[in-house]
Amino acid sequence: MYTIKDLYDLDHTLAAEYLKQFTYPWEALSGIKAMIVALGESLDKDEYEEISDQVWVHKTAKVFPSAYLGAPCIIGANTEVRHGAFIRGSALVGADCVVGNSVELKNVILFDHVQVPHYNYVGDSILGYFSHMGAGSITSNVRSDKHLVKVHAPEGDIETGIKKFGAMLGDYVECGCNSVCNPGTVIGRHSNVYPTSCVRGVVPENSIYKNSGEIVPKSE
Repeated sequence: MYTIKDLYDLDHTLAAEYLKQFTYPWEALSGIKAMIVALGESLDKDEYEEISDQVWVHKTAKVFPSAYLGAPCIIGANTEVRHGAFIRGSALVGADCVVGNSVELKNVILFDHVQVPHYNYVGDSILGYFSHMGAGSITSNVRSDKHLVKVHAPEGDIETGIKKFGAMLGDYVECGCNSVCNPGTVIGRHSNVYPTSCVRGVVPENSIYKNSGEIVPKSE
């Protein structure tokens, strides 16, 4: 339940070929910046405009005047980057996405149709197709003790060997308002997180995370 194949449909991201070389999604975090630079230089100039050095925006995207786009980044077709959004850099934002007011992105891949519409921080994370983070929900990407992040899996901890790792949200994941995904969180496809939850470890696909120790399967 932790692999890229388990979590993501790669037909819905420009990063497909890049991600295919890895088994686990967190292995891709360290190379996102270089991947975006290489990908940006190969984009169709009839579709994308390089509005500043290493910042590529699809001509159908809507970027509000007060939004900040840091290099390198790619903004996909029909995506809306709203007032006050802060893209620090190393962000691949897919097609038909919403990056809302006071949202901060850093070192991330957002698949197509991702919504981070209100007061979200997403850092060192990958958000799958049609995933959605409710207002105020965030990824926490560094442990308070500054040790390397582990994925707390049911069968035992998985050592990632990296210091900064927020969350891996599978396709169609819903994170409720004001929830926090602690470092190393992995949420399987079609799962939901209750509002104000503090999520840690692995949430299986088709599940509902209510609180620590209470994860229930979705009823059919």
